[in-house]
Amino acid sequence: MKREHNIKAFKQGFVPMPDGALIRWRQFGERGPAVVLLHGNGEDYRCFSRQLLPLACRFQVVAVDSRGHGESSRGQGVTLGRMSDDLSRVLEALGIAKAHLVGFSDGANVAIHFALGHPGQLDRLVLIGGNLDPAGVKFFSQLPCEVGAWICRKLAPISAQARHNGEILELMTKEPSFTPEQLGAIQAPTLVLAGDRDMIRPEHTALIAASIPHARQYTLPNASHFLLRDQPELANRLLLRFLEA
Repeated sequence: MKREHNIKAFKQGFVPMPDGALIRWRQFGERGPAVVLLHGNGEDYRCFSRQLLPLACRFQVVAVDSRGHGESSRGQGVTLGRMSDDLSRVLEALGIAKAHLVGFSDGANVAIHFALGHPGQLDRLVLIGGNLDPAGVKFFSQLPCEVGAWICRKLAPISAQARHNGEILELMTKEPSFTPEQLGAIQAPTLVLAGDRDMIRPEHTALIAASIPHARQYTLPNASHFLLRDQPELANRLLLRFLEA
């Protein structure tokens, strides 16, 4: 049975950003190198519920709610670049000089931003279901996001909730915008994971892995985009093996 682990945060708090956003963080585990978990679009740190305990037994795990998600506020707007800069400031506030990053979906895209913009704070990098641009998402997975974003734009003048939802959806319809050449600048050891039934096109995942100089790729069998939920035991073994290398 695939079950969630019950684990309470060892420490938690908020870090204020220059634009007024408050970024929620939680720490699980007291020892070992720092591992930062970055969730996907519309989620919060709980998307890693099956990974928290196995990782916290070996690492100092920091789970962040990205701005506009979970308990973090949006400040002056939500973009992947701002989320990357937020993370840099969270690490500084927590006194963490370098960290491993594990990013899922849009969290993987934030992690790519971070690797390019803040390489001195990065140790190892895990990208799970990330993409270079919206074209990397399969058509029938991307279509609901496009339709949802269009509806939210129409309702935005009369609905604050629609404005918020539209801003989050547009992270998937307008971002990211990386090139393979940009990924060539990432020097951190990198693990690229995807499911064999992922909503990211397999050739796109392969391009990401091929573009990062020190990357290896693994496709999990019988797994969708949500491979952390579908294959938690295998995913955890792969994460631990890579992060402890």
